[in-house]
Amino acid sequence: MAKILVLYYSSYGHVDALAQAIAEGASEAGGEVTIGRVPETAPAEVVEAAGFSSNDDHPVIEPDQLADYDAIIVGSPTRFGRMSSQMASFWDRTGGLWMKGALVGKVGASFTSTAVQHGGQETTQFSILTNLLHQGMTIVGLDYGFQGQMSNDAIVGGSPYGASTVAGGDGSRTPHEIDLAGAKYLGDKVARTAAKLIA
Repeated sequence: MAKILVLYYSSYGHVDALAQAIAEGASEAGGEVTIGRVPETAPAEVVEAAGFSSNDDHPVIEPDQLADYDAIIVGSPTRFGRMSSQMASFWDRTGGLWMKGALVGKVGASFTSTAVQHGGQETTQFSILTNLLHQGMTIVGLDYGFQGQMSNDAIVGGSPYGASTVAGGDGSRTPHEIDLAGAKYLGDKVARTAAKLIA
């Protein structure tokens, strides 16, 4: 059984919702799944003023724990077309893992949320995937076997680079059912890929 870590940062719950859908898909595919979040690095007064919320049901993960998993699916909201500073700070602390090659051959994937359709979903995913590739991980994307991302009938996320959603400029828009289905599909694919690689 592949051990899967769904690792994310979420300010307002959109990436958290995708993380839970990914975990569901990975679990149903036979993976042993942990959902964890990276530490908050924003000052407490900024967190309070901006109304950030964290899901305390998901433990905070530290970099040295990554080596315990067969697959790591990484999610971050977009900050000007790249991953959040919280997620970037986390990966900046993985130099020791890189030196040891601790993540080489593990499976990696990405997911994100943006305020608007063209707010940088794909560039954010590339900023995530770049870290995973430098660590020697095998990348899994959201292939077009998931036909939902081809929809033109609603505002939806999804790209070959990973699962995603559109939050709205004020964060009031919840993930579309197609976005959640795409996230579940990605979790399933990662779990199945990881199981084959460790077999």
